[in-house]
Amino acid sequence: MKRSLLYLTIITALICSACTSHKPKYVIGVSQCSEDIWRDWQNSEMMLESTLHDGVELRFTTARDNSKRQILQIDSLVESGIQLLIVAPNQLASVTPAINRAFDKGIPVIVFERKTDSPKYTAFVSADNYEIGHIMGNYVAMRLQGKGRVMEILGLKGSSPSEERHKGFTDALKNSGIEIVATLQSDWTEEKGYEAVKNYTGNLEEIDLVFAHNDRSALGARRAFIAAHVEKLPLFCGIDGLPGKDGGIQMVRNRVLDASYIYPTRGDQLLQLALDILDGKPFQKETMLTSAIVTSENADVLMLESDEVMRQSQRMTRLKNKADEYIQQLGTQKTISIMAVILIFLLLTMIVGIYYYFLQHARISDERNKMEREKLDFYTQVSHELRTPLTLIQGPLEELTETKEAKNASSETKALYLILRRNTNLLINLINKMLDVQATGSLDVLTTGNQETVMAPTTTNLPTASPKDDGQSNTILIVDDNADIRTLLRHILQDRYQVNEADDGQQGLHLANEIVPDLIVSDVMMPVMNGLEFCQRVKDNFVTSHIPVILLTARALSKHQVEGYESGADAYITKPFSSDVLLACIDNLLKNRMRLKDLFSSDEEKEVKEIPQPEEPIVEQQKKEDKFMIKFREFIERNMSDSDLGVESIGAELGLSRVQLYRKVKALTGQSPVELLRTARLHKARRLLQESGKSISEVAYEVGFTAPSYFTKCFKDEFGISPSDLNSQNRGGTA
Repeated sequence: MKRSLLYLTIITALICSACTSHKPKYVIGVSQCSEDIWRDWQNSEMMLESTLHDGVELRFTTARDNSKRQILQIDSLVESGIQLLIVAPNQLASVTPAINRAFDKGIPVIVFERKTDSPKYTAFVSADNYEIGHIMGNYVAMRLQGKGRVMEILGLKGSSPSEERHKGFTDALKNSGIEIVATLQSDWTEEKGYEAVKNYTGNLEEIDLVFAHNDRSALGARRAFIAAHVEKLPLFCGIDGLPGKDGGIQMVRNRVLDASYIYPTRGDQLLQLALDILDGKPFQKETMLTSAIVTSENADVLMLESDEVMRQSQRMTRLKNKADEYIQQLGTQKTISIMAVILIFLLLTMIVGIYYYFLQHARISDERNKMEREKLDFYTQVSHELRTPLTLIQGPLEELTETKEAKNASSETKALYLILRRNTNLLINLINKMLDVQATGSLDVLTTGNQETVMAPTTTNLPTASPKDDGQSNTILIVDDNADIRTLLRHILQDRYQVNEADDGQQGLHLANEIVPDLIVSDVMMPVMNGLEFCQRVKDNFVTSHIPVILLTARALSKHQVEGYESGADAYITKPFSSDVLLACIDNLLKNRMRLKDLFSSDEEKEVKEIPQPEEPIVEQQKKEDKFMIKFREFIERNMSDSDLGVESIGAELGLSRVQLYRKVKALTGQSPVELLRTARLHKARRLLQESGKSISEVAYEVGFTAPSYFTKCFKDEFGISPSDLNSQNRGGTA
């Protein structure tokens, strides 16, 4: 029942987690200064672009040309937790305080379409309004052929587009014959454009062209001229050039407007800039959008393009809505499926839990009592069975240590007696603790450390014999953190080999690099660095990769042996071990190493560069050494003509010290590096004498000998024939 309740709690938590709405990655606030077709189009572009990015939420506000309202809306967006603000200021300075407050709170600010006098913004995006006004002025001058009377209808007072367009327009007409007879104030709406012209007191019949700062104001002005029953309507030009029905391009095409100017919305580019800022990607602080004039000459082409863009946009919107519907349906189906699975699972869990509870409850008491009895009987029986042979061991051992022979024995023999006595006592103490289980019923008293510590927990001051230094004995490195084990191994090995010791893997690795032993015997369970890591690093080290490693450990399970061999061990022996088995294993590995030496050695029929393929079982071992010998051989081949080539330069090339190089090459080939170098030179010289037709002196210098006489001596010692006799044989054979 408790388990069922646990499952129920976990499943409930999962349901709550699944039902929790995902928090958007980015929340972006958009503050529009007004509400019109141009801004509706821009907002739709941003919304469409946001569907291409996961986790983006857009929050829109519009001030409807009211600066106070826009200030309140910006502050509200900031308080709602937006991470970036996109703002089109209603006027140049009116909303500056709100922009500053958002920026000071660490919120990036993108100012678009209209400028602000605040320096606290992250990026600015707009078309060049001065250039737009200037281009429209040039168009008007061309359209009126350099003379005429023009009426200008301004945008919202104090807004940067209106001021910049007016300046560009008037600058373009300064030196023309065009007269600006009226400059009327509007606010971007059609109604204000109509009222501005309606309230004009001048003669409308004298106006040749009306330039309004946007298409809606131009339409309002045209309506006012028609209402005033002007006999001949002037030409009307605006700015925005929006696509679609009732857009500026359509009005130019229908001759309602004489010209317009595409003022790009680029909501998609604006949103991408915002995401680049939030993602920490590079971005431009100032971005000026490209634009173009719309006249009757290009209106048809632009209309076709805009219609296609709108058609694709509407299609993408429909696809998005359809995808949203599918996702919602999928989510609903997923929720229903999850709930059904959960209900079935809960029912099954409750049924199984109830059944298990009653089944177990009926026999749990009997099983518990039976297990306790069996456990105590087992430990009692095992303890007594072990105590008898241990007593038989301890008694004779104590008597042996008191005999005259034992007292007169060598210090090494006494130390061995001490090891036996101490570890026998440890086993007796363990048996006593096992007997205590009978009284306490707890296994805690049996905690005595790992298996290897029980075998030899303390050190023994057993004197060691000096290593043999007869020039023939192999060197064995023992790595074990237990001093008694090291002493025992030294006692077994010292009559046959030179023995070195290390008490942990790290010290052993350092010593292996220093002395380059012929074989390593290592424990597995050690402090600082365990035997598996030590073995792996020995095999991966360029200096020590050739050294056979025997892992000697109390870890006897098959999986432990697999770990040992995977670390690169050549043999795995478990404790307690037979000294005869250990010696036989060492002897076999060293014999294999000697076979590898023979394969690397050169004779009259083999050059140093030739490395034959060995037979099993040492194929894999030789593969590990091939890289070293190939690199050694290639360096000698490249530099053989250098008479100064020696051990130091070869070692520097291979990254080894003089001693390491000597011991590595000697272990692999049975020869010193100097001997191999000389042999390689003589074999190459023999080939040159047989094939090249060069003189003996030329060949001697080419292979690095400084004196032909010394070369002749070495050649005869190596091949049993002098270079001159070899040349005579070659000439005779040719003849």
